[in-house]
Amino acid sequence: MAGARGAGRSPADFQMMISDVQTWVSAALTDESTCNDGFAGKEMAGETKTVVRGKIETIAHLTSNALALINAYATLHH
Repeated sequence: MAGARGAGRSPADFQMMISDVQTWVSAALTDESTCNDGFAGKEMAGETKTVVRGKIETIAHLTSNALALINAYATLHH
């Protein structure tokens, strides 16, 4: 993104791009939560449910970390 900022784009364009990325990553985090909620019922049980929920939890942690890095980057370049 540093290249995009220096490629003749205005600071407002850069802020808009950062805002878009923050929105997309936040939406992905919400989707992970919604997906996890889908496994709350009794319809699916056992090992499959445990494995899938574990994978979703891992993805949620990675996505949350990505969002934190994006937010820190945005703060540094604000």
